[in-house]
Amino acid sequence: MSQTPPSSDRPESSSPEQSAGAANDPQSAAAQQAPQDAGEDRQSPDTAGSPLSREEHSSQLQAELEEEKNRVLMVQAELENFRKRSRRELDDQRRYAAVPVVSDLLAVLDNLNRAIGSAPDDPKAKGLVDGVKMVASMFESVFEKHHCRRIASVGEVFDPNLHEAIGQQPSDQYPAGTVMLETQVGYQLHDRVIRPAQVFVSTGPA
Repeated sequence: MSQTPPSSDRPESSSPEQSAGAANDPQSAAAQQAPQDAGEDRQSPDTAGSPLSREEHSSQLQAELEEEKNRVLMVQAELENFRKRSRRELDDQRRYAAVPVVSDLLAVLDNLNRAIGSAPDDPKAKGLVDGVKMVASMFESVFEKHHCRRIASVGEVFDPNLHEAIGQQPSDQYPAGTVMLETQVGYQLHDRVIRPAQVFVSTGPA
């Protein structure tokens, strides 16, 4: 009769080759280390801070929205101001585009008026003088048509924006500070002075 060898309850010890293989297997090492790391994570406190509540998040979004609205309104206001300024500058360019031409023509009109003032009182020259007066009158009509008009002077209170004082004289007829004599006619185009009127200003009675 054959005898069965007795079984051993002792666990089989791993061979040196198996121990070395387990040490060289990174997956096995990671699998053994993972439970330990997970346990450490569960034990460590959360240092990231608690998330914002729904009300706080809503308030933050509302504040950002208001800030963006204000920024958009500011940009729109700046754009509107730029448009108004551009339109105003364009209107001024159109309104006063004739200033250089009118300034040059004023010299011609001055010479015509000087010729009329110095013309001799001679019946033979009457036709020529009348012709010069007609040309001067046409100049004045064209100026008025384009909103270029004379500046009122004599009898008016002296205005440094409209008048250029070249002297002062006492006068019994005009009160102090009033224009008593005009030596050169002034003109303005719309509300812009092309040239001021040259005047004498009264200082009042002597």
